[in-house]
Amino acid sequence: MNLIEKAKKQNILLIPEIRQYWADDENNQLIISQLEKSGLKVYLLDDVEIIENPIKPTIEAIRKEYQHYDYSEDELKAEFKEAIENYEEELKNYNSASDNGFVNGIVFHPDTYQHKTVFVKIIEKSKHKSSEYSAPLANRKMADCTPEEQIIKINEREIRKKQIENNKHFEEVVEMIRETKYIATKKTLSTDEMVAFSISLFENNVDYMSQQKYFSKFLGDTSKMTKVEMVENFKKKFKKEVFHKLIRYMITKQVHFGESNHLNNLTNISFYNAMQGYYKSKIASIEKEYTEKREKREARLKERIAVLEKKVKELNK
Repeated sequence: MNLIEKAKKQNILLIPEIRQYWADDENNQLIISQLEKSGLKVYLLDDVEIIENPIKPTIEAIRKEYQHYDYSEDELKAEFKEAIENYEEELKNYNSASDNGFVNGIVFHPDTYQHKTVFVKIIEKSKHKSSEYSAPLANRKMADCTPEEQIIKINEREIRKKQIENNKHFEEVVEMIRETKYIATKKTLSTDEMVAFSISLFENNVDYMSQQKYFSKFLGDTSKMTKVEMVENFKKKFKKEVFHKLIRYMITKQVHFGESNHLNNLTNISFYNAMQGYYKSKIASIEKEYTEKREKREARLKERIAVLEKKVKELNK
């Protein structure tokens, strides 16, 4: 209940460490029902992507992990170097989590209630639900794995190395482009550039609820596609209408309220002017309502000021 209260007060996601496979367990059902009764949206581990603050590896920890292997000092140092590279990549992901759609969250164990602060991102429901709910192989030490699992673990590490290489490859390309005169290019936007901008807007600026409300079929049926195939498919079916819809969504979202209005803020003024071309009569109707209220108020103020000015004159006699 303390965790629920904290989550509601700080407006953060509270995630029980429960897989869908164990959701029907009596104790887990108690946890789920309590979250629902408290008005919280229930997300299980299958519904979210979680980024934890990584623990920096030490050479001592590496020696302990591989204590049952006849590794030379050079081999241990190589494993340590790889662990440091993975740690730095994970730390980079952790530090940039909020820029990549992740929000603050808490995960807790449904029996002990031990919990930790993490970054959380809600993921789309997969049509092919996984039946694997045991501890991930990546989290187990090599010494605790069977020979078959060790082969899997070795292959997974190679996949991870390739991912890190691809990350660095991409970063180097981006840094190179930023050093060129690309931004100042005077050519009309290409289809690829409009596709890139559309996907960037959708992924980084359209919140989950708006994605469902306005762009439910934005990427189409992507259940059997890789990320690269998703972009290619989007490009193949790309229409400028989608590009325009995203731009108009952003125009309506990136206005400023509070002390900013259509007379004292550049963004708001440009928005107000742009909307006149579409909803001039409706805007005029709202303006008329506010004008009438203002005129009545100002008339009352004039009467009150006139009375006060009369009193001032009488006092000055």
